[in-house]
Formats: sequence, structure tokens, C-alpha cells
Amino acid sequence: MESFMTGRHPVEIDTSRPHPARMYDWYLGGKDNYPVDEAMGRQMLALDPRVPVMARVNRAFMHRATRWLAGRGIRQFLDVGTGIPTEPNLHQVAQRTVPDARVVYCDNDPIVLAHAAALLRGTDEGVTEYLQADVRDPDTILEGARKILDFTEPVALSLIALLHFVPDDDGAHDLVGRLLGALPSGSHLVVTHATADFTPEESRAATEKLKAAGVTLALRSREEFTHFFDGLDLVEPGVQVPHRWHPELGEPVEGQDDGVIPGYGAVGRKP
Repeated sequence: MESFMTGRHPVEIDTSRPHPARMYDWYLGGKDNYPVDEAMGRQMLALDPRVPVMARVNRAFMHRATRWLAGRGIRQFLDVGTGIPTEPNLHQVAQRTVPDARVVYCDNDPIVLAHAAALLRGTDEGVTEYLQADVRDPDTILEGARKILDFTEPVALSLIALLHFVPDDDGAHDLVGRLLGALPSGSHLVVTHATADFTPEESRAATEKLKAAGVTLALRSREEFTHFFDGLDLVEPGVQVPHRWHPELGEPVEGQDDGVIPGYGAVGRKP
């Protein structure tokens, strides 16, 4: 366990087991991770050396989806499972198109809290805020978000590379439904999610290794992924391997076409 100060508040970080946000940071070449995260990350690379490409593909999907939404007038974003800041962050992408965009970030990793100041540097016209909360506590998320966002106007709910860490036992689909239920017509859901559909053996081995380290990985099929969008209108081209969703809105990730990307991405609109 490591402790440090964020503002006036002590932050406790469990360095005895890996954390998905810190592993993601390591995949992206960041420095905000610990030996336990790197060790598990290297185990994942041994199973599939393209894991860092997958991480970058997920982030690139977020950039493109945010551009698409902002280009259609969405001015409010709720990003749950934000992860450790890696520029450009969601608010930077949104505010380049909509300078007065309002963005609320949310994550449960104390390291993200330590870097919250980096997430809050946006345009003078816009607003950015950070909440320390877990997706398993939607009431806390909604309570905090309502202080910043206008829930009578459309909100884009972003869940990038998050839900595959929320098992069915925690009610993943219900949690998404509770968050969406508080948002008005015209709001959007943005999701990427890992799957075992394309690489069953590697995925099974990865799930077992992560479980042994205390990290739950809930890989879902295309059908299970699509279920998150029940009651929503899927934005064309629908459910896709992430880098195939509106590729014209961003630069390709190096290596994305060198093999399968075992995941799905989609955006849906609330009628």
C-alpha cells in the first residue's frame, strides 16, 4: 500500500495487486503504474503481443466517437472509467468542436484522482469536473454529475474499455440501464468492450491469470455486448470491431490491421 497527498486529502493506493487503469497506462507507455501492473501486463503480452494495440484502438475509438457526437451538437459528456489522463483527453477532443462543452469524468482509481488537475484544464467557455466513484455506484455518479450537467439536455455517456471488468454478478447491464435511465431523449451511449469471440483460448488464459491476481474479466459475446444498447437506436454502422467504426474521423492506429482486434464498439441514441 502506498500513500500520498492529493490537495489536502491522503490517497491510499493498493500496490499489492494490478489495477486495470494502471495496466492500461502501462500498455500506452505511461509512467503511472507499479511493478505489479507491469508484471501482469507482460503476462498479457505473452498471451497476445497485440494488447497495447488494442489499448490504443480503444482510445482512438473514444476520440472518433466524441468528434462524431460533438459534430452533431452534443455538448455534455459523462465519461465513466476515465482512466489515467492521456492526451488528448475526451474534453479536449469535444471542446475543439464545441468550446462550451461540459465534461464530467469519473473513475475509482486513486491515481486518476491524483491527476485530476490535468483533466480539468479545458476551454474558458467549457466546464470539466472529476468524480471519484465506481460504476457499481450509479447513484453517486448521477448525484455528482447533476451538479455539473443539465439532465434536461442530451448527455453522452462514455464507457470505454470498462464493462468487461464488471461481471454479470454485479449487474453490468442493469448498471448501464440505471445511468441511461436518468438521461433525457437524445442522449447517447458510447461503449467498447473486449470479447472472446475471436480468440477463445487466449481469452480464457487471460481471464484465469487476471482472476488469480484479483482482477475480474467478463468477456462478452457480440450478442451480450449488443444487449447494452437495448431500447436505443444504434448509430450506423452499428456494432463493429472498434477500429472499423467511422475510421474517417481519426488517424489509424499503427498495427490495427495486422491481426484481429478482439473487441466491439458502438454508439447508440436514446429515443
